[in-house]
Amino acid sequence: MADELLDSPASEIVAAAAARQVGAVELARAAIARIESRDSQINAVVVRDFDRALDAAAEADRAIARGETAPLLGLPMTVKEGYNVAGLPTTWGIEAFRGWIAQEDAVAVQRLKTAGAVILGKSNVPVGLADWQAMNPIYGRTSNPWDSGRSPGGSSGGSAAVLAARMVPLELGSDIAGSIRVPAAFCGVYGHKPSYGLIPRRGHSPPGADGAPLPFAVLGPMARNAADLGLSMTVLAGPDAAEAKALRLALPPSRHAALSDFRVLVVDSHPAAKVDGEICAALARLADRLAALGTAVDRNSAKLPDLAAFNEAYLKALFTVMSRNQPGATSMPAHDYLALLDIQVRARRTWAALFEDYDVVLAPAFGVVAFPHNDEADQDKRRLTIDGSGEPFVNQMAWPGLASFANLPVTAIPVGLTEAGLPIGCQVIGPYLEDRTTIVFAGLVEREFGGFVAPPGF
Repeated sequence: MADELLDSPASEIVAAAAARQVGAVELARAAIARIESRDSQINAVVVRDFDRALDAAAEADRAIARGETAPLLGLPMTVKEGYNVAGLPTTWGIEAFRGWIAQEDAVAVQRLKTAGAVILGKSNVPVGLADWQAMNPIYGRTSNPWDSGRSPGGSSGGSAAVLAARMVPLELGSDIAGSIRVPAAFCGVYGHKPSYGLIPRRGHSPPGADGAPLPFAVLGPMARNAADLGLSMTVLAGPDAAEAKALRLALPPSRHAALSDFRVLVVDSHPAAKVDGEICAALARLADRLAALGTAVDRNSAKLPDLAAFNEAYLKALFTVMSRNQPGATSMPAHDYLALLDIQVRARRTWAALFEDYDVVLAPAFGVVAFPHNDEADQDKRRLTIDGSGEPFVNQMAWPGLASFANLPVTAIPVGLTEAGLPIGCQVIGPYLEDRTTIVFAGLVEREFGGFVAPPGF
């Protein structure tokens, strides 16, 4: 029963454990068995902590026996390697940090543990969490469960792969330029990039670093269904200890509870980035099916922000943030950077005006589906083939940048397969701090049209 339950939503697994229908130790052992039997094909769970996980599961069983409850009590899961987990290495895939051991849990990890989750280990990342792949000199390469010759995405590539391979039901990723959304799309799973600042980032930084939170960077859950994203957000979101002295989080409910009540804008073209025709076709099919159910669907709006101008500002700010402490990197003058933040404020206001007319925006997560592994170290030299022509790899930052620059919440959802059998995903972008609207919309689409499909062989 434990093995079968691992394919169920997290809430059902927790409910079964609470009802004493299955033990937390049984669940942990079943998940460990899946990791040991399946991970050799993809190399996703690169840090394993099975002994301590079994101890934590045994404690969860004792807590359940005492009548205690918690949102994730007894649920086995893994987290992205970039998170500090006390007693485990955190390297961000950087050779210089090989062997660095975290002394305390990241805030998000501690919240998962407090909610009863059993952490089995950590999933793979690219060097510095700075690629749409998951490969580094410490742990090697993670492959996509749908095609071992292709990337699972990045930087939460190991997170998406472990979910798609059905090893665990829940994962914890992070995102600054699509690092949750792109892997979710490449592997056919769900992910949520929260509104900026909802989940404290303390404990998710390069080894030994502890400073100001990065612009655009957020932490968020990944799962095989939309409901588990919502469940996770109730556990993870909320101010850090210092702010919690005075602040409380009260996210508004979803704007609507039925697809027929939503107002949807589809954005499938961008002046800075191409999109493969099969992805556009999948979005069009989804839009048509929504319209057939009574959803108000538009494909253009006079209120749509100036995508080119805001993308230019986003990239300048992002590259400044990402190049910090890099050898040979140069920095723009502080006043120029502050001017970019002024542009960001205008972007946020422009999007807020658009969301007066629409509830969600549907857009590609990336311009192609999972691409073949690429070992070219200089990402500026990489090219993607889109409808037969070459596209600069870095141009694709435009699609995640739609929401990242304006601090908006996004739920990444699967929307079908290509003719070659690879997953297609899209972004459900919503108004700032209305994370429940995008997650509920994702769940309604999942219920109506279907969602996660397991890769062949997994």
